[in-house]
Amino acid sequence: MSLEGIKVGFGMTGSFCTFEKAFKAAESLVEAGAEVSPVMSFNAWGISTRFGTAEENRRKIEEICGRKIIASIEEAEPIGPKKLFDILVVAPCTANTLAKLALGISDTPITMAVKSHLRNGRPVVLAISTNDALAGCAKNIGALQNYRNYYFVPYCQDNFTAKPNSVVADFTRINETVEAALKGEQLQPVITAKQ
Repeated sequence: MSLEGIKVGFGMTGSFCTFEKAFKAAESLVEAGAEVSPVMSFNAWGISTRFGTAEENRRKIEEICGRKIIASIEEAEPIGPKKLFDILVVAPCTANTLAKLALGISDTPITMAVKSHLRNGRPVVLAISTNDALAGCAKNIGALQNYRNYYFVPYCQDNFTAKPNSVVADFTRINETVEAALKGEQLQPVITAKQ
């Protein structure tokens, strides 16, 4: 399926170790013809790490998408009323963001973007990346998998010996997850063997 002309919001939260995968996923969406608009949480927008400075990360996602980052709650709020996106992807999606979404908290640009987007009954795709997916965060993943309009990029334990509770989505499958979600379908299987 072509994504030609599909308006995709591409949200990034602070799982910095997966930013390179997220950049490649955004590039893949653009290459498939989607009109991709970046959204960043406060942490993703402002924190520099060994995976790149905040400025480098901001510049890179804006270059990929060809659009300015939505980086404030005020900028994110009109997403729903103006029907800016056909679909919203959050990649990476941290445990912190998962918990807020499960509880309906909208205190970051990402959570406000999701809340605003969902008012139109449009799909949200989550590419989770968290060290406690099979511990404290498990209940939030379970809740969101039961909520209407949420779809998950297939995920697996990324290092079950050193980090037995850690799960990361397969970012290379974001395009096909988006295609399925646009049809109202969850790509299966959701839990996969190691990539």
